[in-house]
Amino acid sequence: MDAVKSALRGQRIETPSWAYGNSGTRFKVFAQQGVPRDPFEKLADAAQVHAFTGVAPTVALHIPWDKVGDYAALAAHAREAGVEIGAINSNVFQDDDYKLGSVTHPDPAVRRKALDHLLDCVDIMDATGSKILKLWFSDGTNYPGQDDIRARQDRLAEALAAVYDRLGDDQRFLLEYKLFEPAFYTTDVPDWGTAYAHCLKLGDKAQVVVDTGHHAPGTNIEFIVAFLLREGKLGGFDFNSRFYADDDLMVGAADPFQLFRIMYEVIAGGGLGPHVAFMLDQCHNIEPKVPGQIRSVMNVQEATAKALLVDRDALAAAQSAGDVLGANAVLMDAYNTDVRPLLAELREEMGLAPDPMAAYARSGYFEKISAARVGGAQAGWGA
Repeated sequence: MDAVKSALRGQRIETPSWAYGNSGTRFKVFAQQGVPRDPFEKLADAAQVHAFTGVAPTVALHIPWDKVGDYAALAAHAREAGVEIGAINSNVFQDDDYKLGSVTHPDPAVRRKALDHLLDCVDIMDATGSKILKLWFSDGTNYPGQDDIRARQDRLAEALAAVYDRLGDDQRFLLEYKLFEPAFYTTDVPDWGTAYAHCLKLGDKAQVVVDTGHHAPGTNIEFIVAFLLREGKLGGFDFNSRFYADDDLMVGAADPFQLFRIMYEVIAGGGLGPHVAFMLDQCHNIEPKVPGQIRSVMNVQEATAKALLVDRDALAAAQSAGDVLGANAVLMDAYNTDVRPLLAELREEMGLAPDPMAAYARSGYFEKISAARVGGAQAGWGA
């Protein structure tokens, strides 16, 4: 138990700034009370999540949604609030020029504009102390013959190489993949193999990020995790849940058993450490913002705790003996363990309330921000 608690105590789960703003679907962005009006208020909300969970000390930014005049001042504000700036997320999908792509666009001027933004994001990393740049491209085509598939891969490789060369020695980028949407015929980075191939060619500072919602139904995500860990190319996760496609629901809401299986492979592959970034990527549409993030952090903690309880020796013995049912039973015994008392005990040892959700509800923070954040423009995810 001491080893399990030690691992859980050291776990870090990054929350996304955009999860604290208004969000919705392609049809409607829903407004809520107390929503931040600028990046500084987003950091204040993120600090509450860390205060009640003890394991969410960093906040991912999204540029230009979190654009400010002085990023060093923003980083200083974060530290004063009790958190730090985490990954910098680029945005080359919400400008009219990017209708036919960004770094893979057939027009060199558009490609240059997109690349300049990516390089600006590295400048922001330098100013904030961030070590991770997250790259996701909506680039692709909708119709056969619309563009040259191989030429688009060449353009992508050229842009990634330029960004890679700009990174500092202690910085890295994580390349995200997505099966489809908004491109429906070809997506330029549609799967982990494409992302892996580009990162492998570039070097150690280029890694793959696995968004748990970006897969076809039935995809064995834990196999992808195990493979990338084995190759040293798993850079991090964007945790969320899906029922159908990229639903961006709270992690662990749709299939907590899958989250457990993923975390088991992370632990088995030595990925429970700072070299694999655990980040949430969720646009909460109907649930309150701060408690939604708290619950998500708790869900990751519970899956991790169960994965840590797997009897590795018994599992290895059953696997070596070809004991199919015995091996499966070892995993199921761990998954069926109620780890909530263990986590409550750990939180008390850390000086925290045993139930973060109840503690936040008692804190009065929501009532405070609802009364204070009146006027101005509420932050949203930009739709």
